[in-house]
Amino acid sequence: MVLEKINSPQDLKQLSPDELNRLSREIRQRLIEVVAQTGGHLASSLGAVELIIALHYCLNTPKDKIIFDVGHQAYAHKILTGRNLKFPTLRQYHGLSGFPSRDESVYDPFTTGHSSNAVSLGLGLACARDLLPEKDKFKIVCVIGDGSLSGGLCFEGLNNTGHLKKDILVVLNTNELSIAPNVGAISNYLNKIISLPVYNRVHDNLVNFLKTRLGEGGRLIKLMNKFEEGLKGLFVPGMFFEELGFRYFGPIDGHDLSALTSTLKNITGIKGPRLLHVVTKKGKGLSFAEEDPVRFHGISCFDINTGEVLDKRSSTGSRSYTEVFGDKLVSLASGDPKIVAITAAMPEGTGLAKFRDTFPERFFDVGIAEGHAVCFAAGLANQGFKPVVAIYSTFLQRAYDQIIQEVSLQGLPVIFTIDRAGIVGEDGVTHQGIFDIAYLKSIPNLVIMAPKDGRELEEMLEFSVQLGKPVAIRYPRSNAPLAAKASAPLKLGKAELIQDGSDFTIIALGSMVSVAREAVDILGKEKLSGALINVRFAHPLDMDLIKMVCAKTRLVFTVEEGIRDAGFGSSVAQELDRQVTRIGLPLEFIPHGSREILLEKYGLTGPGLAAGILRKIKNNG
Repeated sequence: MVLEKINSPQDLKQLSPDELNRLSREIRQRLIEVVAQTGGHLASSLGAVELIIALHYCLNTPKDKIIFDVGHQAYAHKILTGRNLKFPTLRQYHGLSGFPSRDESVYDPFTTGHSSNAVSLGLGLACARDLLPEKDKFKIVCVIGDGSLSGGLCFEGLNNTGHLKKDILVVLNTNELSIAPNVGAISNYLNKIISLPVYNRVHDNLVNFLKTRLGEGGRLIKLMNKFEEGLKGLFVPGMFFEELGFRYFGPIDGHDLSALTSTLKNITGIKGPRLLHVVTKKGKGLSFAEEDPVRFHGISCFDINTGEVLDKRSSTGSRSYTEVFGDKLVSLASGDPKIVAITAAMPEGTGLAKFRDTFPERFFDVGIAEGHAVCFAAGLANQGFKPVVAIYSTFLQRAYDQIIQEVSLQGLPVIFTIDRAGIVGEDGVTHQGIFDIAYLKSIPNLVIMAPKDGRELEEMLEFSVQLGKPVAIRYPRSNAPLAAKASAPLKLGKAELIQDGSDFTIIALGSMVSVAREAVDILGKEKLSGALINVRFAHPLDMDLIKMVCAKTRLVFTVEEGIRDAGFGSSVAQELDRQVTRIGLPLEFIPHGSREILLEKYGLTGPGLAAGILRKIKNNG
């Protein structure tokens, strides 16, 4: 096998064109076999195999830098950069990250996982590089996708790069864009001409000659540039990028290694901002992924022969919080035409696919543009609608300013349903939803809730659409516990006393209520009497109930699936004005691994919580 010969990108340069093509097939098979066992972002990585081979073949990495926007398409990059033997540990605890990680390899200049930032990062590198001695100079390639272009940050980077005229190559990999029939012989021939070194030497020499005679703004220079832009505009969709200050090349077949390598060799020698447009097929090489790239974008373990998902979480008999949310929202919207739903390119992941199919005219997918999603929701709320904005916790961080300025400051009734709050698991440091309580609870006017089970999530959603205030409801990436009995009716800022006790009090939020209940039962066998409060609201807090219950016990504990510093437990401690033991996640970036392993690691299980409380009780006599 060719792959067995590859220990670093330098080994690629010894391969023949036929061996490079064989390598692409072997890498693709390697991806399929491993991700079937580990889960991961498969479809996008399958589509980028030839592109990544070509980049490493033509560049001198790691001195030259490749920055992957998001990074979920970079599995082939990991395999080619000395991580093939460890690839079966992908997304496993203590194994390889599912995204580029600068702690993992010198070939990863940044740890990435969020969208639309690659061009801005690349421009920062370029400005730093241009201040270095000549011997230390390097090339920079930013790989972005059509999804990246739906985020405003990407356009900010493109605009600034074009303005500064920095030497950067942006590779735009599109797999959803419909390509016009002009992508054919004429377009390919034209791209070959304008990427040839001889063409660009003549082009640059002519420009320099005219500048020395006519100055920067010479009419002939402008006419020459307009002629080239116009000529390309007849055949290729590059005028937009040309207007941003980039020289545009493409589109070319992103699975044609010969075309990719020859084009990259030519245009990497051209100075200034350049954009290479390649067209690939998501899921290439696996029929199931080609036919359903959305489902195979981020897939759990699956059967290679059938494509059937083997996710153990789906076999527990209960529904996930995401499913509970999606079904309840459809039910509520059936009786209330003012309810609308908004997602940032994640209708399936957030549970809004059913709403989209049932109420297409009231469903809005704004693309990977979370800040815009929140502003857009504020506009809808301003006119009497009830927008429900479903976004993962880690991605809602990107809209923090808009939550403050456009929603909370205006007092508009926008409902944020925050999926993947807390430990997400295998997607790791860039995706753990551990900061939302801390970054939301300091915002005036914003009500923050977390359900203890699926029934309470339904009740909170129904409560929110009638409240008329900005609301955030957070829930984890897990199955929702089955409700044992009906909860006390929801009232704004009112907690629920699940049981009273005399030795200690646990004040738990959301997913930690069932954990705390288990801990109380365990400690009850040690003849310790514990009170348990389901706080329900992280803001506003029900301090009347909390003070009343805590007055009866010596020790008070708060527990939350978020960072304990600046979490809801900090607010309780401040208001209670007595010693409170805050239990939660440390103020650090949480590594990747299964949700179960990580919750156990940080003591956020029934036995773990019970053991911590018992130690505290013994230490306090």
